[in-house]
This record gives sequence, C-alpha cells and structure tokens, in this order.
Amino acid sequence: MATQEPSPPSSMESNKPGFPKKILGNKLEDKHLCNCCHNILRRPFQAQCGHRFCSYCFNRTVSNGPQKCSACIKEDIFEEPTSLLKQGCAFPDNAVRREVENLSAVCIHENCTWKGSIKDYELNHEGKCEFMILPCPSCKERIRFNEQERHNERECPERTLNCKYCKEPFHFKNIKAHDEICPKYPMICEGCAKKKIPREKYVDHIKFCSKFRTPCRFHVVGCDMSVEKEKIHDHERTYAYEHLNLLLHYIMGMKVSMEGLQPQGLEVAGHKLLELQQSLRELEARVSQLSTTSSGPPVQGAATASTSSSSSGPPGPPTLAPLPPPPTLAPTLSVSTSFTPLPSSVGAALELQLHSEKTKVVELGRRCTELEVKSGTFENVVCVLNREVERFATTMEASNRQHKLDQDKIEALSNKVRQLERTVGLKDLTVADMEGRLREMSATTFDGVFVWRISDFAKKRQDAIAGRAPAMFSPAFYTSKYGYKMCLRIYLNGDGTGRGSHLSLFFVVMRGLSDALLKWPFNQKVTLMLLDQSNREHIIDAFRPDVTSSSFQRPVSEMNIASGCPLFCPLSKLDAKNSYIRDDTIFIKAIVDLTGL
Repeated sequence: MATQEPSPPSSMESNKPGFPKKILGNKLEDKHLCNCCHNILRRPFQAQCGHRFCSYCFNRTVSNGPQKCSACIKEDIFEEPTSLLKQGCAFPDNAVRREVENLSAVCIHENCTWKGSIKDYELNHEGKCEFMILPCPSCKERIRFNEQERHNERECPERTLNCKYCKEPFHFKNIKAHDEICPKYPMICEGCAKKKIPREKYVDHIKFCSKFRTPCRFHVVGCDMSVEKEKIHDHERTYAYEHLNLLLHYIMGMKVSMEGLQPQGLEVAGHKLLELQQSLRELEARVSQLSTTSSGPPVQGAATASTSSSSSGPPGPPTLAPLPPPPTLAPTLSVSTSFTPLPSSVGAALELQLHSEKTKVVELGRRCTELEVKSGTFENVVCVLNREVERFATTMEASNRQHKLDQDKIEALSNKVRQLERTVGLKDLTVADMEGRLREMSATTFDGVFVWRISDFAKKRQDAIAGRAPAMFSPAFYTSKYGYKMCLRIYLNGDGTGRGSHLSLFFVVMRGLSDALLKWPFNQKVTLMLLDQSNREHIIDAFRPDVTSSSFQRPVSEMNIASGCPLFCPLSKLDAKNSYIRDDTIFIKAIVDLTGL
C-alpha cells in the first residue's frame, strides 16, 4: 500500500496570506485569487455569497465582527444577510484547494531554478529557498538565506565574538578597542623578543628582563641613551667620561646659578645687619638716656609729662620715636616738686624688641655661615671633578693615540687584503682559463672525426630566434696531434639564404701551433652530418674546399671565415616528429678525409 503524501497544515493552522502570483507557472485565473489579499488562495474558504478567501484573510476580516463583503459591493450584488461575512458563515472549499495545490509553480527568487506544484512549494520550498533574500537581524543588511550562516559568522559588523585570549564576548566593531585592554592579549617583549606574554604579566616580565632597554641613570643630567638592563654597568663604565662631563656641566650650571644668587643674598643680609646694628645702638642709647634721666634731679618737663599722662587716662603703647632733648632746669622750681618714673611696660617693650633684633642678627649670621659652607662644598666638588676630567682627558688622549695606531694597522691589513684579493682574482681567471682548456682538450679529437653534442636545443634555438645567440662554435678538433686545427659553427635559426627556414652548419679552419709544418691551402674533403639518433636516416652534406678561397688559407687570425652549408637542414624537418632531436639534444658529426696527409 502506497504511503500517503503528507498534506499541508489544516486551515485553522494557516497564519499566512495567499501565495504570491509570481509563483504560478501557467496562466492565472481569477477563480484562484483571494478576494481580500488578491493573491493565490491558500486554504480557501467560501462564504455564503460564493466568494472565496484565504483562511488567514477571512479570519482577520471577521475578527472585529461582521463585515460587508467587498467583492459583493464591487460587483454590485450586495444583499443582506448573504453578503455579510461573520464567524461560522464560511466553510473550507477543499475542491478549490486541491485544484490550487496541483497548479504548477516556480520559485519567485532570482537565480533559483526550482519547479513543482504549489503543494510542493508550500511543503518543501517556501521559506527554505537558498536564494531567498532576508534582512540580517543585527545589521539589517539584506542577504541570501544560504549565506546567512557565513554572514553571521564572518561578515556581519554587529556580530558578537568571543575573545580567543580571555574568552570575553565583544562586538566585532570593537575588536581593536578590546585588543587594547584585553588582559590576556599576547605581547612581545622589545628586549628579549619573547612572544605570547599576557598583557597582565608584561609589566612583571620587563621588571626582570635583562634584555629590556631602560634609560641610563644619568638621563637626569643629559644622557639620552637607552641600554639593556644586563649591559647597564658596561655602559656606565664605557661612558664614564661622558657621564662625568655631563655631571660637571650640570654642577657648573648650578654653581653659576648659586653665584648669581649668592652676592645678592649676602648684600641684602649685610644691609639688614647694618640696619639692625643701627637700631640696636639707638635702643641702647635710649635705654642709657632713660636710666640717666631716672637717676637725676627732677625736671619740670618730666613732671608735666607725668601729670599730663596721668590726667589723660591709661598710658598708650610705647613708641620708638626719638625722645626730646633733656629739658633745662628751671631755677624757680621748688625743691619739693616730685619726679614721675618711666612706666615699666615701656622698658619691657624695648627689651623685647632688642632681643628680637639680636635674634634676627644671629639667624642672618647663621644663614651666611651655611651659604659659605655650601659654597666651599661646591668648590671642593668642582675641584674633584676637574681632577677627574683631567685624568679622563689624559686617558682619552692615550686611547686616541692607540686608536690611531690601530687604524694604521687596519689600513695596512686592508691593503694586504686588497692585494690578496687581486691575486686571488687573477688566479681565478687562470683557473677558469685552465678549466676551459681542460674541457676543450677533453672534447678534442685527433683523428679528423668529431661528434658535437648540443643539449638544451629548444632554449638555444629560442635564443637564436630572438637574436641573443644566433651562432654557436664547437670545441676545436684536429686531423692529428700536430695536424690542422678546426671547429664547427652552427646557426640554429639559419644564416644568409637559410635564415628562418634552415639550420646552417659551417666548417672553420683555426690557427694552430703546427701550422708552419702543414701544407696550405687546406684541401681535405669535409663531410657534415646531423645524426639520426635511431640510426636510420642521417642528414649528410659533403664538400671539397675551394683552394682559392681565403677560408682555407693559412690563418693569420684566430680563425678563418666559416665555409659550409647555409641550407644544411630544413627547420620544418626538425619540427616534425623524428628522432633527430631526443631529450632536447642533437648530435652533429664532422669527418675530415685524411687521404694524402
């Protein structure tokens, strides 16, 4: 028994309006449209008036009470109570539902090629299409359904990530700010280059890192160097002279400042001292005058002053104004006139002021003494520093002399090294020349037969076509140990009449050490061959020298003009499938006829 295909949710479960018109793959008919949303019917309901609605649209319409059928009004067939829409007056139209569900459908999303029935669309494709465009819930960017996971994980600027170091969550847009404060973020020590130090432990690391660079302890007096901790003592020993020089300049500057202030301070103190001494003398004179006056005969002025003071109320505070000169004695004054003594409060005030002035004088003297002691201390320090500077200057002078001697030695050694380099260069040239001769001798033959192996044929031919190396010379070979010296010259892209179409091969007579013993002009038959590496069909060309040609006379330079076959072998024959070229290598053979030698 066949399994029944699952049907879509019942009409009571449907919470969506009709299907969009775009999904219909064939002609749209009005009977398939909802009279409310005007889309294709989804779970169709038929009202009493005969009009059809989606179950969702009908329930939404009657949720606020009975409503007039808009389709009846539009068609001008409205009549009560048939055209009133209300709960319980409509029934599911299953026949139309089956008809709608069997309609052919296509996906409405761009680039999607899905096709089927509306029933399949609702069951298997609606809301699941990979090409469906949805807004991102975080950044609101519109993205495809199949790209939603990648967008949420890699592209969304509002996505939340967990720090891979401290595991704390943060927004992607704040990643740089988080890296700046992350306590587990790996740091690199600038001193020892140790990596993956958590930020929370970085401060403790640099406290004990011997490679971390810190300012010199003499930076307060002008040393601007940063030194590794383990080398701080070496730095202080190496730059002791510079440090003392900086310290000397610093102290000299302080001394100049002190000297600029000291005379002014001493001068002010001297003026104050003179003023105090003058005040002290005046006070002593007043005290003496008062003492003399109190022990002498009574005077009228004093009595008058006493009387006036007693009559004017309590005495006021004593003043330091100069006293009037002693009054002259009146001859008519009676002996019984009484003398009023000076009040004791005035004397006490004078004594107190005198004590205060003496205290100030002592304080100024103490400060002058301290300034003198400090000045003497600074002078001693400057003297010590001067001696140290002189000692270091002497040491520096000796170091300079030694440095000059070392420079002279270095210069002499440099000259020797340059001379040795020149010698080595000459020997290298000699060795290279000897190696070239050795290779030439190892390839040399002395029987008039020579086989020339040319490897990397494709590359060398391309160089010939490009004009970088149009011609190649073979190693020299001989007819005998003391016979004619010869070589071959080949043009892989042709020469003369064979340029671009043939491989050109020439024979060259070279100047040898035994030329004076040989018969000239050269008149031996020469055979040139391109060897078939399968030994089936060699390409052969032979010629007998033209004795009138300069190419075969006794050479007066390193080699004569080449003579041979500009049309030796068509290039098309080499390009065709053959066995002349194998493993990107060809073989050229030359045979010189030794008859008559």
